[in-house]
Amino acid sequence: MRIGIFVHSQTGNTYGVALKLKEQLTTNGHTVDLERLNIPDAVQPGTAVTFAALPDFQKYDALVFGAPVQGFSLSPGMTSFLQQVGPIEGKKTVCLMTQHFPYPWMGGNRAIGQMKTLCESKGATPCATAIINWKNKRREQQIADGIARICASL
Repeated sequence: MRIGIFVHSQTGNTYGVALKLKEQLTTNGHTVDLERLNIPDAVQPGTAVTFAALPDFQKYDALVFGAPVQGFSLSPGMTSFLQQVGPIEGKKTVCLMTQHFPYPWMGGNRAIGQMKTLCESKGATPCATAIINWKNKRREQQIADGIARICASL
């Protein structure tokens, strides 16, 4: 399966999880492209980001979108990206979220719901989600469990 991973990461946390996911998917025999979205660091919630070029999703069988929680919501950069991309009907889709706070109810659940809604508005039905809580003492286990869940769904 050919899989595209598209990540917004300011601190490198989300990108680091995406790299581990790519490594495992590749080990499992998939062809994986990982793209870190070029989004200015100072984008405020409610501010739209315009992308000069958007990826061609037609070459992928599955898509993974990863982003941080910002202000208890999906990052404005990923929100703008998902609003601007074309239809993604018929693609297996995964939503990956990282957040600073230790528990998903502190913004992660809301942000993952926003990402799922944006994917659904483009015709996709997400087959897996994962929220990684950076300040949770079980973070490494969350990463391992999230990657296992994502790999099992693809």
